[in-house]
Amino acid sequence: MTRPFLVAALAAATCTFLAGCSKPAPTDTAAPAGASTAVAPAATTASAGMGASDTAAKPAPTDFDQLADRLVANAGVKEGDIVMVTGRSSDAELLEDIAVAARKRGASPMISYSSDRLAKRMFFDIPEKYDSQPDALGMKLASIVDVVISLGNQTQETLFEGADPKRMAARGKADEPVGQAFLKNGVRTVEIGNNLYPTTWRAERFGMSEADLSKMFWNGVNLDYADLVKRGSDVKAMLAAGDEVHITHPNGTDLTVKVKGRPVGVSDGVISPEDMKAGGASNAVYLPAGEVYTTPVAGTANGKLVNPKAFYRGKAIENLTMVFKDGKMVSMSGSGPGYADLKAEYDAVSDPRKDEFAYVDFGINPNVKLPANASVGNWVPAGTVTVGTGGNTWAGGSNSVPYGQTVSLMGATVTLDGKPVIEGGTLKL
Repeated sequence: MTRPFLVAALAAATCTFLAGCSKPAPTDTAAPAGASTAVAPAATTASAGMGASDTAAKPAPTDFDQLADRLVANAGVKEGDIVMVTGRSSDAELLEDIAVAARKRGASPMISYSSDRLAKRMFFDIPEKYDSQPDALGMKLASIVDVVISLGNQTQETLFEGADPKRMAARGKADEPVGQAFLKNGVRTVEIGNNLYPTTWRAERFGMSEADLSKMFWNGVNLDYADLVKRGSDVKAMLAAGDEVHITHPNGTDLTVKVKGRPVGVSDGVISPEDMKAGGASNAVYLPAGEVYTTPVAGTANGKLVNPKAFYRGKAIENLTMVFKDGKMVSMSGSGPGYADLKAEYDAVSDPRKDEFAYVDFGINPNVKLPANASVGNWVPAGTVTVGTGGNTWAGGSNSVPYGQTVSLMGATVTLDGKPVIEGGTLKL
C-alpha cells in the first residue's frame, strides 16, 4: 500500500500539504497537493455553502456535541488559540460543532472545507506551470494557526485516476517546506479518519458492511482514553528499552531493524502538556487512536517485506514485495492491474530519500477489529504491525520527503531482542 502524504488539515485541503508534520495516508485516500481551498472566517459563515442540509438527511452516527467537546479538550484548545477545522462539505454538522466547542473555550475558530469535485478540479483544471509554485497561504497559516482539527474523508477512491505522477511529485516537493513550518512552529493537530473513516469502498476493502464499519469506527474513537494512554505508555516503555525488532509473517516477510536509542511516540488520542512541551511529532494525534511508533537506527533495516494485497486508486496490486539492505529499499516488485501505476508514481519521485526505511508502528486499539477476510489492513487494530519507507517526521524522524510506501500486517509475529511482542497478530502486554 502506498502512502503519499496526507494534507490532514489546512485551508489548502491537499493530501501532501502537510507532508512533514501530518501522517501519511494510503494512495486510495490521497489527493495531490494544491487540491482545494475554501476558508470561512467563522463556523456560521461556513455553514451557508457547505451542504449542511445533506448531513441532516441521516442521523449522526455518534453524539457530535460530546465528540466535539472531547476533541478540543484533547487538543488542549485554550482561550486565544486560533483553531482551523477542516473536512468535506458532507461533514458540515460535525465541523460546525467542533468550531462551536472551540469558541466555547475562548478560541477563534475557522472552517476550511473541500469536496471531491473541488479537489479534482483543483488538480486537473490548474495549469502545470503552477505545480512547483510555493504555497504562500500555507506558510502564512503555519505562522498563525495554533490547532488544526481535520476530518479525513474522501468518498471516491478513484478520484485522481489519470493524474500525471510527475505533476503530483512536483506538487509534493513544492509543499514540503510548509509541513516543516507547521512542525517547527508546534501546531497541534488532531486528524479524525486514520484511513478508517466509513465509506462504501473502504467497507468493501475490509470485508464489512458500511454500517458495521461505521459502528467500529465510532467505537474506536469513543473508547476509554485513560486506558489507551496506559496501554500506550506500557508499549512505549517496552519498545524504548529494546534494540532489534524482527518481523515475520507467513506471507514471506522476514525483516530486522534496530531501534535502540530512537525516540518512541504514542498516538493515544490526547495531546498532553508533556506532549506540547516535547513539540514536533508529539503535537499530533490520529483518531481512532492507538499506535506506538518509532524510527530506525539509520542503515539497520535488512530483509524482505511482502504485502499480499494492496490497491492503487481502486486497482488491485498482488504481492507487493520490497527488499531492504542496510536501511534502504533496493528492489520493489509486484503484479496486478494497479502495479504499473504505482511504479510510475514511485519512479516520478526522484528524491532518493523515498527509499529509506522509515518507521515501525504497533497498533494498540482494542476497539478496532478487522475481519479475518479483510483485503487490506490498517495500523490501528491491536496486534497489527506497520512499517514504511520515505517520510517519517510524523513519527519523530528527520525524513520529510513527501512520499512513502506502507505495509500493515495482520497476523504477523514480532520479537524485540528475541522476546515476543506480537504473536500471530496478538499484542503481548
